[in-house]
Formats: sequence, structure tokens, C-alpha cells
Amino acid sequence: MLATKNRPVVSRPALTTTVAREYVHRAALSEVFLTGWSKAGQDAFTVTAQWPRSHSFYSSEHGVYDPLLLCETLRQSGLLLTHAAYGTPFGHQLSWSRLRYAANPQTLRIKSTPAELEMHVLCSDIRYRQSLPVQMSMHIEVVRDGSRLALGDISFGQHSPRVYERIRAGRGDVTRMFANAPAPTPPIPRSVAGRNRDHDVVLSPAREAPSLVPAQGAGAPGHRRWRLRVDTAHPVLFDHPLDHVPGMLLLESVRQAGHALAPSNGAVMPTSMDVSFSRYVEFDDPCWIEAEAEPRATPDGRRSVRVSAIQGDNRAFAATAELTDMTAL
Repeated sequence: MLATKNRPVVSRPALTTTVAREYVHRAALSEVFLTGWSKAGQDAFTVTAQWPRSHSFYSSEHGVYDPLLLCETLRQSGLLLTHAAYGTPFGHQLSWSRLRYAANPQTLRIKSTPAELEMHVLCSDIRYRQSLPVQMSMHIEVVRDGSRLALGDISFGQHSPRVYERIRAGRGDVTRMFANAPAPTPPIPRSVAGRNRDHDVVLSPAREAPSLVPAQGAGAPGHRRWRLRVDTAHPVLFDHPLDHVPGMLLLESVRQAGHALAPSNGAVMPTSMDVSFSRYVEFDDPCWIEAEAEPRATPDGRRSVRVSAIQGDNRAFAATAELTDMTAL
């Protein structure tokens, strides 16, 4: 008879990993920031995330996290929950109609370890078709170390492959549209855009554009216009092939346009933003980014900017953003 001995119980630490990249529509594991989720009530959830102390695109040279990293985390949270909690099949397409956030600048400071986030998500205005959500809004409170880091709201639609094909009217062929995307136009100076590399600049000088606001360098003070610069070789903005310009690139254009209106060497960050999306931005037609700044900053270093995108005769999005000089805090 084989004798056995009682072995001591070894306490093992809880193991952490990211969620499956397919849930957040990312190809690179390094671009997945969510680490888990759980149900907290009727249409209520808790989502966890981790931000690295440095990132190749959402940079942190000034010792603070880039608020657009928050936007990407909100985007991933919406995708995760529609798939994992509401059963939306892979292959369905999400399209934003609105995104809003307001971040607490004090909580964006980078510390000696990666930022661990907890997001409390409440889903509302859910419209179903054949038991699947086709429209939804999410209110998200982001908490770090027990303090509120940000509040965010996202509203979006979900389209089945058949519906998406009809909406895109022949432009939904990812392989064809991505392969035929024009080469990127020349960037504006990276110092003007608030970037350290030309590769990350998403604005080009405007040489021809529809006359909705005075052209760049002309007309009323505080009005500027640029051409949207789309580089499909960018490893973060185009983590995988798409049939249209992604929303995160459009948000980056808001930040860069705001910075270009009043270039600064300091840590100027978009600490709040409210964006309404009206239509897809296509690869094969110039898109013009128009911006107007408020005349002066507030005493605590905040200033506001209004930005919109025009393609053809249509407005693709309209945004207001508040830029904060983090060195003034």
C-alpha cells in the first residue's frame, strides 16, 4: 500500500492577465489594457485595467498619463462588455455616436508602479434586435487608488455584418479599402502638434479646403484649419486593417489641433472632451480639421477649443475639449 504524507498548503498569489485581445478588437497583446470584468447588478459591471508607466504613442514624458489612454480604455470597455456580457458575436461592428470624459488631473500622475484602475460601468438606453444589443450608452466611473480619476460616457451602435455592409455602401471591404488608402500627407512640425516624432503627427498643412472657417493663417484670430493626416502604417492607430479612419485617430486630431492653436513646451493635456460623431471618415477623400480657441486661459491653466472635421460637404464630428497645463497645477 502506497503511503502518503500530508503536505502543507502553499498560499499562491492571485494571477492577473489581460482579457482576450479579440474582445477589444486589438491585434497586439501589448495594446490590451483591460485585465478583467465582473457583473455588479442589472446592466452594471466592474471592469479592471492596468496602464503601463510608458507607452510608445500615449506618451508620458511629463510624468502624467495621457488622457487619450483613458479614451482607449473606455473604447475597450465598451467592446469587452458588448461581447462578453451581452453576447454580441465577433464580426459585428461598433460605431461611436458620442464620447465624453472629464479627468481629474491630479490623479493622472505616474507613480513607481503601473496604474491599476477599476471602472464602474452602468449601461442604459439599450435597444435590442433579435436578443442582441444594437444601441447602447455606458456611464463609466474610473477609480484609481480609491480616488476618482475620471467620469466618462460613451454611446454607440452595433451592426451585424449584413447591416454594416449596407451602411457602408460598398466601402466595407477592409482588404480593398485599406490597401488602396493614399500615402500620408506631409506632417506639420511636430513641435506645433505637441509630438516628439513626425510619425505620430496626424495634421498636415491645409493648401486647399472648403470655406467653412477662415483658412489656416488667415481670417479671424484663433481660427485654423489643417488636413487630416492618415498614416495606415502607424502601429498603434492602425493596430489592424480597417475600412475607414478610426475614432482614436480623430480624437488625436482634436488634441493636436488644440495644441497647434497655442503651441507649448509644457505638459498640456486634454483633460476633458465631448465629441459627437456624425459619419465615417473615409480614406480616399481629404478631411479637413477646423479649430477655434477660446480667447484666453483660466487662472488655473485651462483653455477650451472647438474642433470639427469636414469631409466633402459633410461634418464628420464636432468636439469641444479642455486643455490643461499640468505644470500650472
